Amino acid sequence: MKTEIVVLTEDNIDENIIEKAGKIIKEGGLVAFPTETVYGLGGDGLNPDSSRKIYAAKGRPSDNPLIVHISTWDAIYKITKDIPKEARLLADAFWPGPLTMIFKKSDAVPYETTGGLETVAVRMPSNKIARAFIKASGEYVAAPSANLSGRPSPTLAKYVCEDMDGRIEMIIDGGASDVGLESTIIDLTDNKPVILRPGYVTQKMLEEALKKNVEWDRAIIDADCKQAPKAPGMKYRHYAPKGTLSIVEGDTAKVIKMINEFTDKARKEGKKVGVIATDETKDLYKADVVKSVGKRSSESDMAHHLFRVLREFDDDNTDVMFSESFEGNGINQAVMNRLLKAAGHQIIKV
Repeated sequence: MKTEIVVLTEDNIDENIIEKAGKIIKEGGLVAFPTETVYGLGGDGLNPDSSRKIYAAKGRPSDNPLIVHISTWDAIYKITKDIPKEARLLADAFWPGPLTMIFKKSDAVPYETTGGLETVAVRMPSNKIARAFIKASGEYVAAPSANLSGRPSPTLAKYVCEDMDGRIEMIIDGGASDVGLESTIIDLTDNKPVILRPGYVTQKMLEEALKKNVEWDRAIIDADCKQAPKAPGMKYRHYAPKGTLSIVEGDTAKVIKMINEFTDKARKEGKKVGVIATDETKDLYKADVVKSVGKRSSESDMAHHLFRVLREFDDDNTDVMFSESFEGNGINQAVMNRLLKAAGHQIIKV
């Protein structure tokens, strides 16, 4: 299959290209498209064959649910039932934007899209290209991140091309993603709202919008939890670079000392070593490749750069990587969630 690559900007959306992309979806094909979080791999969310194609293109387990992307609030009624009042409060606060809500699904949504579950994940992206594309596609675009399963999610079209060229019909290059991490996911199917995946919309922001407590799902905290995944990314290793990654946690000075010791050992073994650091510490490491995710004082910058940095280590053919730990109560919860999955929960405490 030959993959067509087109370039658009939010300020200059070519309607002819959008209509062509929408036609591909309506005919059962796949299109990678930009969102404010990461690039999505889109298919018709109401067509079971399209969802099967998404799983095949990614090499993704079929029990890992897909998110259905919409462009208007009214579109939600066709694919859900029992919409709680909390949904409207959250939509007013965060849609369009990086928040996914989980509802009980209607019969219109095939189990191929929901990973066999009776629930459906729904999001309305803020990226203008994404919303125009969704509307032209018939309104219901199922889309995970546009990468091979397990790899770092793409925040640039060139990384989509690396993984998806020849596998799908079209890639829409809309420039760099603004947020850089996938959406926050909140489950609204029970009496208590529960976060299934942390993201740019934090627990505090959700609680302020709902004026009630929001809990965390056990599967986020417990790496050995065996429960069925209710949302994308809960069960399987994700975001991993090709080399091995470990997180070193503890006092900053001790972390730097330990990573440099690990670096010396790995280099003596003939391995190329990379380090994920911050602007404050990047010059203190002796690795072959040192990359900063930004200043520790800017959690949004760290989130924005994380997946790009992981991809760049692959560009540099890095064998072994060590990362500082980035604890926090805001967006850094999402950063650490992704880092832990990328490292296969390999943590070294000093």
